[in-house]
Amino acid sequence: MKGEKEYLAAYNIHDYDIPLVGVDAVLFTYHGDMLKLLLVERRNHPDKNKWALPGGFVDKQSDKTLEDTVLRKIQEKTGVEPPYLEQLKTYGNALRDKRGWSITVCYTALISHQVCAPHVVSVSDVAWVAYDELSNYSLGFDHLEIITHARERLKQKSLYSVIPAYALPQKFTLPELQNLHEVLIGKPLQKKSFRRRIEQAGLFEDTGEKRTEKGRPATLYRMKDSSACFTFVRNLEQ
Repeated sequence: MKGEKEYLAAYNIHDYDIPLVGVDAVLFTYHGDMLKLLLVERRNHPDKNKWALPGGFVDKQSDKTLEDTVLRKIQEKTGVEPPYLEQLKTYGNALRDKRGWSITVCYTALISHQVCAPHVVSVSDVAWVAYDELSNYSLGFDHLEIITHARERLKQKSLYSVIPAYALPQKFTLPELQNLHEVLIGKPLQKKSFRRRIEQAGLFEDTGEKRTEKGRPATLYRMKDSSACFTFVRNLEQ
C-alpha cells in the first residue's frame, strides 16, 4: 500500500477538470462628495473594450495566498496597498466567463483617493467612476452583480461601524465622515447625535490640526488601529 509521499509523487492535478481561478476587487473611495470605484477598461478578449473590476488570475509562483493575488492586482493599478481589504463573496459557474468554467473570489477594498490619484492618472486603462453613474458604462462578465453586492455590504457596515472612514484621507473631519455615511445610507443624519455617537466610542484621535470648512475651522482626526474591529451596539437609524 502506498504511503502519502508516494501517492503525492504520482498525483497529477491535470487528471481532473480545473476551473479558471482568480480574484476581483471592488475598490471604493470617496471623492467630490461621491462614492466612487475603480474600473479597468479591458484591452483583450473576452469582453474587450468593456469596463471591469481590477483583478486577475492567481500566479502560483508569486502568490502564496488569495490576499497576495488581490493586493498585487490592486497595486498594479493604484501603486499602493489599500488600508482595508475584506473578502466579499465567491462566484463560480460555467457562464460568467466565455473562456470556461471560472471561479472568482471577490474582495471589497477601501482607499483614500489622494494617496493613489497620481498613479491612477498615469495608468491609461483605469478610471474612478461614481457609483451612481455606472449605468453609463458597459461592464464585462458579472461585475455589475458583484459591485451591487459590495455596495450593499458597505451600506450595512456604515450602519454599525466606522469602516467607511478608510475611504477618506488619513486625516479627516467629522463632517466629512458624516457626509460619507449619508451618501452610503441615502439619507441625512442628525449632526449632534452622529457626533456624539462617534466621540463616545473613542475611535479616532485628534491630530491637533484643523481645516477650514465653510468658514469654520474643523478638527482633523485619524483612525485608531483598533477602529476596524469596533461595532456599535445599535445601528444608525435609517
